[in-house]
This record gives sequence, C-alpha cells and structure tokens, in this order.
Amino acid sequence: MEAVNSKPFTIDLESNLTLRGDVRVSGGPEKKPVVIVAHGFKGFKDWGFMPYACEQLARLGFAVLSFNFSCNGVAETDFDELDKFAVNTYSREQLDLDAIIVQLLEGKLPFAEEMNPSQIALVGHSRGGGNVILAAARYPQLQAVVTWNGIADVNLFTEAFRQEVMSRGVGYVPNMRTKQQMPISPVFFEDLERHAAAFNIKQALGSLTVPALLIQGDQDSERLVSGYEQMREAAPQHTFVALAGADHTFGAKHPFTGTTADLEEALRLTVLFLNERLK
Repeated sequence: MEAVNSKPFTIDLESNLTLRGDVRVSGGPEKKPVVIVAHGFKGFKDWGFMPYACEQLARLGFAVLSFNFSCNGVAETDFDELDKFAVNTYSREQLDLDAIIVQLLEGKLPFAEEMNPSQIALVGHSRGGGNVILAAARYPQLQAVVTWNGIADVNLFTEAFRQEVMSRGVGYVPNMRTKQQMPISPVFFEDLERHAAAFNIKQALGSLTVPALLIQGDQDSERLVSGYEQMREAAPQHTFVALAGADHTFGAKHPFTGTTADLEEALRLTVLFLNERLK
C-alpha cells in the first residue's frame, strides 16, 4: 500500500487566531489535484474518520488538506478553547476557508511543489458541507464540491434556544461524548441575521457553477434528510446520492475504531466524482 507523507501547517490570522492543519500526499513528486476537507459542528480535523478519509484520498493521488476552523474550540485536544467556540460564526469559517485557499494558491503550504493549484476540490462533512457550498459560490475556478451529510440551513438551533442566548448572553449545547457544556454567544445569531442572504445554502447551491456531489445517509437526523431533499429540489443539476442505512457519521466513531461499509461507499463515490472532474 502506498505510504502517505504528512506535514502540519499553521496560518496566523487576525485577533490572535490560528488555523492548524495537515497536508497529506503520497507517490512521486508530480503535481496532484488538491482536496480541502472541512469538518463540521463540534468536529475537528482529527475527529473519528477524518484522518482515515484524508489518508485514503492521499493514497489515491490527491494532495489533501485538512484543518481545524480557527474558532472550532480545539487547539491541542478536544475541546480546550471553548471561549473561541462560543464566538464562532459562519463569517469566521468562510474567512478561514479563504485563508486556506489563498495560502494554497500562493504556494505557501507544505508539499506546495506537489500541488496543482488549478485543480482544487472542496469536501465538507455536516456543517462543513454547508460551508464548502457557500465558499464555492465565491470561487468559480474550483473543479468540484462534495458534501457528506451536509446541512441545508445554517441555523442549527431552535427559536427557543436563540431567544435564550440573546436574552441571557450565552446558551449551552451538550457534547455527549466529552460531557462538556459548549457555549454559544449572541454573535453567532447576529452573524446569521446580518448575512442571511449570503448564507442561504440552498440558493447558493442552485446557482453554483462548480459541479457538486451531495451524499446523504437516509438514517441521519430528520432535519438533514429533509434538507437534502430540499437541496435536490433547489439544484437538480447537481449529483445527489442517498445511502440506505447510513447515519450521520457513516457508522464511524471517535476514537476511530476502523472503517465501515457506509464510509467506504461514501469514499468510493467521492473518489469517482473527483476523478471525473480533477484528473
């Protein structure tokens, strides 16, 4: 099996924020298509299946960039920066994606000599899926977008929760795995209201000129399955695949205990789509 080489990188941003990521490549020194992978809400680059998926994509000939959004709440371990998690917004995550793409285009990332900056795809899981669609709307030079159980609506919360946050100045969402209470501040909802038109994922997908593949497990939450159907109605020109029996994480856990049939199918579909558009 092809060995995968990996190097970390950091990008210093404004307001003492830092993007931390990894680049994975395998094979010879030839230029490779680039795949940027974005994690979801309460996710991070080393969560569960993420490192495995990135390694598999690298083995199959892609230069793969994974990273932590700068306010995802993770510096060294999960979740050791809850103060930053509290003030995370979609605007911040879009700026993070911009920073990654700029560094890539300027040849400032590890293994830059092995990357083909004219062949770039974005892949996102869950909230990361919504983020890569919104980002692709600004980068028509991209070659492909793939979402894994991606969101169709930027607002993940109920109206009652929004009102609680706005009145109390903070609200908390439980992390069932770490048992932490994860804070959400009013800036999250203020950002949504300020950029409601720009953050309309269904509308962005409908007008997207970059070809997109949306993979959705039919045993995911009702909200995401319903959102997937709405996306298919809003943007029938793209490619949609429902995986029978698959849940939100394709059956994978954290810590990662091994791959699953659903994860392998999602990866197979992803690679087929990327090969058609990047190679």
